[in-house]
Amino acid sequence: MPLSLKKKFVADGVFKAELNNLFMRELAEDGYSGLEVRKVPGRMEIIILATRTQNVLGEKGRRIRELTSLVHKRFNLAEDSVELYAEKVGQRGLCAIAQCESLRYKLIGGLPVRRACYGILRFIMESQAKGCEVIVSGKLRGQRAKSMKFVDGLMIHSGDPTNSYIDKAVRHVVLRQGVLGIKVKIMLPHDPKGALGPKKPLPDSIRVFEPKEEPAVGDLTSEIRGIQITEPIPGMTPRPAPMPKMGL
Repeated sequence: MPLSLKKKFVADGVFKAELNNLFMRELAEDGYSGLEVRKVPGRMEIIILATRTQNVLGEKGRRIRELTSLVHKRFNLAEDSVELYAEKVGQRGLCAIAQCESLRYKLIGGLPVRRACYGILRFIMESQAKGCEVIVSGKLRGQRAKSMKFVDGLMIHSGDPTNSYIDKAVRHVVLRQGVLGIKVKIMLPHDPKGALGPKKPLPDSIRVFEPKEEPAVGDLTSEIRGIQITEPIPGMTPRPAPMPKMGL
């Protein structure tokens, strides 16, 4: 029995969410940054976005084959119906998931919170981001939980442009004193080519065009003054000839 359109959308969303959860646990140390699911005739292509693609592929492609076999068994799919590919993230500094994972491993390594957050903030802004925001909450020093917020540049919080301009990610760090929550938000730059950010500009952006250079009125009259007009120009009233002066 074929699924209705509504149930098909829900099933595709559940499938992608479960895949994302699996890869997030398995490939967290390899800079996993998301996935894309493409359906082509005869098979399904799953593209894994990561910062270290060589680790995702494994030695002679062994790890990617293991992940493909795992997906086949979990979702009861036919052989050769799913293919996994690894793709490198173009701009690591503009990917919130990659920066969130980087901050997570810095905190696990024992780096102070303030120093780690300022390092992430500086790297994001050097990658041509419009703005960024990093929030770390939990037992940072004492027994009392608190939040620390680090902001730089421009950040929008409401409206439809947040869907295309804001990239955000949330991760958790389990430390000896408790669990820390990490939230990273990056405001992407406007890019007409669509490589670094959205093609559509912000609604409040104003572009002022340079005025066209037009010849001055004096230049026109000086050019016309030296030309002898023999035929009347349409739409121009002829000037009467001056009367000769009569001698007394």
